[in-house]
Amino acid sequence: MALDFTGRVAIVTGAGGGLGRLHALALAARGARVMVNDFGGARDGTGGSVSAAQAVADEIMAAGGQALAQGASVTDLAAVEDMVAKTVAAWGRVDILVNNAGITRD
Repeated sequence: MALDFTGRVAIVTGAGGGLGRLHALALAARGARVMVNDFGGARDGTGGSVSAAQAVADEIMAAGGQALAQGASVTDLAAVEDMVAKTVAAWGRVDILVNNAGITRD
């Protein structure tokens, strides 16, 4: 029996690809409304674009789920506060946080 997250609201950071994307898709498939966050920067942390987050949000919506995209850097307090405020404005609360964002520097 799969977990049911119907009516729950999730923020998933680093959700533009890899494990974060899979977390966002799994939560949405189980009924959660998902704020898909990804800075969209290069592997070295430079740059930034909401396009990776938007692609995952579009994928969730194409499957019948509810999602928003946000390109905030989790290192920017004001941007994170704005992301949470937009999530609450859209869906009234935040129930789940998957803090997945990170950059690998090999």
